[in-house]
Amino acid sequence: MIDTHAHIDGAEFAEDLDAVIQRAQEAGVKKILVPGICRKDTPHLLEVCKAYPDVLHPMIGLHPENIMDEDYHVALDQLEQFIDNNTIAIGEVGLDLYWDATHKNEQMEVFDHQIQWAEKYNLPLMVHSRNAHAELMQLMEKHRTSNLCGVFHCFTGTEEEAHDLLSFPNFMLGIGGVLTFKKSTLREVVKNAIPLSRIVLETDSPYMAPVPNRGKRNESAYIKFVAEKLAEVYGVNFNEIVLQTTENALKVFKKATFFNKN
Repeated sequence: MIDTHAHIDGAEFAEDLDAVIQRAQEAGVKKILVPGICRKDTPHLLEVCKAYPDVLHPMIGLHPENIMDEDYHVALDQLEQFIDNNTIAIGEVGLDLYWDATHKNEQMEVFDHQIQWAEKYNLPLMVHSRNAHAELMQLMEKHRTSNLCGVFHCFTGTEEEAHDLLSFPNFMLGIGGVLTFKKSTLREVVKNAIPLSRIVLETDSPYMAPVPNRGKRNESAYIKFVAEKLAEVYGVNFNEIVLQTTENALKVFKKATFFNKN
């Protein structure tokens, strides 16, 4: 399995990172993709990934919730300097209007700028969108005819929203722990509107741990619970979920096939 989205460089894993990675590998997770969220934390992210080069692969990006923490023009210029052959994707980037839409225009400017990085460097996008579906579609439409690929991360939307996102043929939907939550409507949306060929697995560690670990720190080993629930939803065996979601991830994150395949 590939955990396509885990903030494993965070302080939550500082004390036991070796054990976390070992548990992930024992659970069948061979690759963990690590999103960037801001300029100041990126050097540490790169150090963590460099310490586990066969397992962890870094993304470079400015998260929409962090764009006003500093001069985002300067932050973008500095972040671009970190993009190199080890960069697996541009992310975590996108739009978040959940708490506050005050800086919507700035968020859209920063997201569009980073979409252009993905085009320039031929890298996939890891897209965050919360309470911003219309704005997301507006920006994505501008780039529909380009070579973009990527993942719409942490999808929890409606069947109609899934249809909109799947209209971008080179993008997958990231499915995580919410799928396992008792009151979640995501299972029906997945079953009715999302082909297995368009899904990748993710944890978003340390957040949103799946049942039976809901409320605890999430980690990549727990991705197996998401895969098990997907098998139940689609009525297929666990191995089919593993094989198909890994194939899907490698279609998007093509560089991963060139790294050590342990």
